[in-house]
Amino acid sequence: MIVGAVLAGCSSGKETAAPAQNAPKDGKITLFYLQKQGDQQYFVEQAKGAQDKAKELGFDLKVVNLGQDANKAINELDAAVAQGANGIAIVVPDQAIGPQVIDAAKAKGIPLVASDDVIKDNTGAKAPFVGFNGSAMGTEVGKEAAKLFKAAGWAPADTKIISAYKQDLTVCSDRVKAAKEAFAKDAGADVSVVEVGTDNTPVDAQNRTGAVIGSNPNVKHWVVWGCNDENETGAVTALANAGIKAADTIGVGLGAYLTCKDWAAGKDTGNKAALFISGAEVGKTAVQVLFDKVKNSKELPAETIAKTQIVNKDNFKTAGVNCT
Repeated sequence: MIVGAVLAGCSSGKETAAPAQNAPKDGKITLFYLQKQGDQQYFVEQAKGAQDKAKELGFDLKVVNLGQDANKAINELDAAVAQGANGIAIVVPDQAIGPQVIDAAKAKGIPLVASDDVIKDNTGAKAPFVGFNGSAMGTEVGKEAAKLFKAAGWAPADTKIISAYKQDLTVCSDRVKAAKEAFAKDAGADVSVVEVGTDNTPVDAQNRTGAVIGSNPNVKHWVVWGCNDENETGAVTALANAGIKAADTIGVGLGAYLTCKDWAAGKDTGNKAALFISGAEVGKTAVQVLFDKVKNSKELPAETIAKTQIVNKDNFKTAGVNCT
């Protein structure tokens, strides 16, 4: 099972005077975790991991689901400040609000960690970050897809790649760009890539992939990847619904929490592999570094990167994938 081992980067080294609220706490500590799309399984597990760590360390943690509403993110941040937050972890619905988020926390001397999606202030400086390296993740997905493509012996001429992702989210574009580059390098073949813009949900990925399939009737084989498991499984479902056989589909997910469902059910599926990322470990780590800052004045690491692992139907259980 993947554990919460991380690689912590150095802090910026810049020291600024902070209000008393940022001082070490001997009494009650209250942290907030503000999450976009809090009903997605990854973020549900992230919240659970954060809550488990809060219980272990003995502080109060309040988790708020922001959905995909940037305005709600700002309002809930203001509410957290008003409620006496000692530290805040946030997964922003829109990276464009980064400067506003960072400034609001800084004005009150409240430690802030960006979880999953990088945010920057008006000068381009990044907030302390806990999550995954998007390019590294995409590289692993692309390499696995290339390995499976070569093993299948498919001809590039009758194969296409579906790359499904939210196109205005940099963490998504970083992932799929890296996947494309890694695939091209390792596959040693020029396979056409169809980029599919989605809202990062399975339903939207499925619907938009349906249109792609209809406009490519001569394609015999499909390789699929995306920003997350939602995109990949949505696209694979669309292919299956269109009559494309599982043997003619190579889907490599990113998350493993949805791709694993077909494996757990013993289905013949186009979901061939996935990069396992543990939301729970990110949640635990984000609140741990915030707690260390508030309680012990330990500087927030500039970047904390969680581990990942490629899994498939044969090893997902031993890897610790939660497939409920």
